[in-house]
Amino acid sequence: MGLIASIFAALMLLGAPVAFAIGISGFVFFLTSDIMPISIGVQKIATVSQSFPLLAVPFFVLAGHLMNESDITDRLFHFSKVTLGWMSGGLALVSIFLSTLMGGVSGSAVADAAMEARVLGPQMLANRYTKGYTAATIALSSLITATIPPSIGLILYGYVGQVSIGRLFLAGIVPGVLMMMFLMVTAFVIAKKRNYVIKEATKPTLPEMGKAAWEAKWALLFPVLLIISIRGGIFTPSEVGAFAVVYSILIGTIAHKVMTFETIQRAFGQALSDIGMIMLIILMSGMIGFAIIFMQIPQSVAAFLLSSFSEPHIVVGVILIFLLFSGLFFESTILVLLLTPIFVPVIKSAGVDPVHFGILMMTIVTLGSMTPPVGVAMFTVCSLLDVPIDEYIKESLPFLLAILCLVLLLLFVPELVLFLPNWAFG
Repeated sequence: MGLIASIFAALMLLGAPVAFAIGISGFVFFLTSDIMPISIGVQKIATVSQSFPLLAVPFFVLAGHLMNESDITDRLFHFSKVTLGWMSGGLALVSIFLSTLMGGVSGSAVADAAMEARVLGPQMLANRYTKGYTAATIALSSLITATIPPSIGLILYGYVGQVSIGRLFLAGIVPGVLMMMFLMVTAFVIAKKRNYVIKEATKPTLPEMGKAAWEAKWALLFPVLLIISIRGGIFTPSEVGAFAVVYSILIGTIAHKVMTFETIQRAFGQALSDIGMIMLIILMSGMIGFAIIFMQIPQSVAAFLLSSFSEPHIVVGVILIFLLFSGLFFESTILVLLLTPIFVPVIKSAGVDPVHFGILMMTIVTLGSMTPPVGVAMFTVCSLLDVPIDEYIKESLPFLLAILCLVLLLLFVPELVLFLPNWAFG
């Protein structure tokens, strides 16, 4: 396994596409094995593709692009701005609140960060927010999409770890809302000290807020319908993804009347590119996942950790620290696909609920997208707004501290994560 890891790391350093790096590393295992023929590796790639739960990934990716074309994003932005734009740091609070709402639409932290950088970034800079504060707020608020359903990462974690995706969706709601509150308090305190406020903005009246909410009703209703349909047994998570696609088209064409054949075609084109990239990584990871299980790595890791630490919180804490450092160098999708088969058996042996661990894991590994040296969301926002990385890092520290405090709270108070799925599913 050490040879496979070395080849994978070398290919990544050479700039090879992630899917190719994973695939080549997997084939090396079978080529060098005295027991497993290469045909098994090919079968594992095919086996991964024959998964009904995995259909949720392409459906939700497509739904996210369709919703962006259906005027939902603009209406959510208007609702957020009317509600919070008048406060100190109002535009920063709008960014955080919008990320929470968009988490139920895009399911992707990078997509959310890129959208907000284009829409909110110029407005924040025009109102004298510093570049670093603007970029840090937008990038780190997109972390909320890691837990708010329908998170693509939670779907992958549930599929690979054989954990209920419905329970994961419900478990992510409270942590997502808490993250919004932690980040909002942080942004508000900084903005208050620096007097970041839109002078011409006034506190909205209830009719104004009601009007903005009514205009965004179809977007606000979608996450509610998603949870109710899964809880009520109407749809499986995969079927909800298909429903989301139909819902997006109906809202864009009938309710908002902005979607045309050309916009639908554009959404499909963008989605096909994203789906192809994600699915190729997933298929290639099937070989690595088999190698991990065949070599009994989860059992070895579990034996080491459980012999070294007796307290479940410490076991999970050590794993999260490892994931935090891994997230600095590898994209979250890779870590979920490669490390979930290793760590889920370990935390189960320690007596930790895999749903609880899944929320913590997705938060930590997605955080790597917002931090150096290879943070995709960080580089996306900084490049769009022309922000120096050192300025971004300095301004992001208070937000990172707030997130880590929340992770500790969720680690030691698992009821915050589990009470909703336990109430709904028992």
